[in-house]
Amino acid sequence: MTETLAGRPPAEIASPPHPQRVAIIDLDAISENVATLRAVARSGELMTVVKADGYAHGLVPVAQAALAGGATRLGTAVLEEAFALRDAGVTAPVFSWLASPGTDYAAAIRQDIELAAYGTDQLAEIVRGAEAAGTPAVVHLKADTGMWRGGAAPTDWPELVAAARRAETDGLVRVVGLWSHLACADEPGHPSLTAQLSVFEEAAEIARAAGLRPTLRHIANSAATLALPESHFDMVRPGIATYGINPIPVEHRAGMPRLRPAMTLAGAIVQTKRAPAGSGVSYGHTEVLQQETTLAVVPLGYADGVFRSASGTGQVQVGGGRYRVTGRVCMDQFIIDVGDDPVTAGDRVILFGPGDDGEPTADDWADAAGTIPYEVLTRIAARVPRVYRGSGT
Repeated sequence: MTETLAGRPPAEIASPPHPQRVAIIDLDAISENVATLRAVARSGELMTVVKADGYAHGLVPVAQAALAGGATRLGTAVLEEAFALRDAGVTAPVFSWLASPGTDYAAAIRQDIELAAYGTDQLAEIVRGAEAAGTPAVVHLKADTGMWRGGAAPTDWPELVAAARRAETDGLVRVVGLWSHLACADEPGHPSLTAQLSVFEEAAEIARAAGLRPTLRHIANSAATLALPESHFDMVRPGIATYGINPIPVEHRAGMPRLRPAMTLAGAIVQTKRAPAGSGVSYGHTEVLQQETTLAVVPLGYADGVFRSASGTGQVQVGGGRYRVTGRVCMDQFIIDVGDDPVTAGDRVILFGPGDDGEPTADDWADAAGTIPYEVLTRIAARVPRVYRGSGT
């Protein structure tokens, strides 16, 4: 007989009723969100942004679900993400836009990864990569239209466009895209929106006058896809909305389609105990109990992505009840005060999910931590197992 712990046979070792920590990813929600965004967009194409490991949902599963939902292209921040997609067998067009000097552009060009050029120096490196690869680089030229992050400033744009046209004439690049970023797309009516779109249109006209004929002008992120149709041009580029988060303030969402959050972060209570009034809870005793109560330990902490800044404010769901984080969030765990409710070790605890059954959402945790839901999602650590549901098709 095969024996295991303490000499007991396998049949006598009970499986835990719920995982200690888990991020459940609904792939069908991702596909449905992409289909919804594709229906909203006035443009012909939709690039799903899958950077940061698919906003911590899983790079390859998200990419596959997005393509199944109607995405025509995929976007990554760094080349490592683009290479990972190719290694996984993804053949759809992939655009990668953030690279430092000395990047091995030849490797990217050989794998048919589309590249961003922010200025003439970077374009020159891409051209050398194309010469080494023996095939033209596919390039999107980035115009800085007023965010003052990446891209060519208006004074430098004509020089970048002229250099790109020379490289295209030499057969070393194909300029397929012109693009930019909006600074305040999640603030409907902000004056910068009109100003940036005007600069972008001027940049496109300068490129056209120089002889470039890109087919993809793109500036719309999730917020602009949902709320600024005049920004859709040839392609939209949603990120956070893919994962079910609407970045537009609630008071401006009238008439917008509903998106479904794709991630549920959950775990299991590992211990409960009665604590008397006057007990200090967790590190620093930042909270002292006013009355006798039951405390429950949740086995997720800031090493898993739970915000320490949500100490005393974040809420979770156990059974049908909502309970507040009591005391400081620790590295691997935190405590909730469940009063006299019948909560026991092994019970499922939900930190956030779609909100269908009254559980907190990523937006709720963002409010509690004083941040944005983007950070709530992307902070979920690799040590939290991902479990995928649905086919994403």
